Amino acid sequence: MEMDPYLQPALPLDNHIARAIWSIAYTLFFRFSPRPLHRWRVILLKLFGATIGNNCHIYPKAQIFFPWNLICEDVVAIADNAIIYNPSPIHLNSHCIISQEAYLCGATHDYNQKEFPFIAKSITIEKYAWICARAIVKPGIVVGEGTVLGMGSIATKNLEPWHVYAGVPAKIIKKRVNHGST
Repeated sequence: MEMDPYLQPALPLDNHIARAIWSIAYTLFFRFSPRPLHRWRVILLKLFGATIGNNCHIYPKAQIFFPWNLICEDVVAIADNAIIYNPSPIHLNSHCIISQEAYLCGATHDYNQKEFPFIAKSITIEKYAWICARAIVKPGIVVGEGTVLGMGSIATKNLEPWHVYAGVPAKIIKKRVNHGST
């Protein structure tokens, strides 16, 4: 007997088990840890498979769904209430900022098929980029080096380097000046 596609899980069982264990660790040791203990949270994320560089500030109320799919280079900040939904890898390059309540959404469903199959796509935030508060980055997007995605904006396509984007969908509003950061 073939299983009903509506009832099939989007992710394999071992992934569900790992997520359950991470959820317990997140609740007990991450979410309620004191704000200044960034190194503690980095250690926890690394224990669950994250790749994290030096001097990263990950705040206690940041939600990271799949730490084993998180890659942070040096000097990355992930603020409180930022949501990193990463069933596929999310790569945060050096000196990038993910602000409060920003949402990096690494998966969706194909609504053109009756089974709504799960589709996971990687997200890359290049160095010196800033995802402002409540901004959303859709699956498969690359945010270019030095780019700012303005507050409440939605990135629906790749964002060019060294520009400021705003709106729904996000559009270029101006060029950002590079003051020798590279």
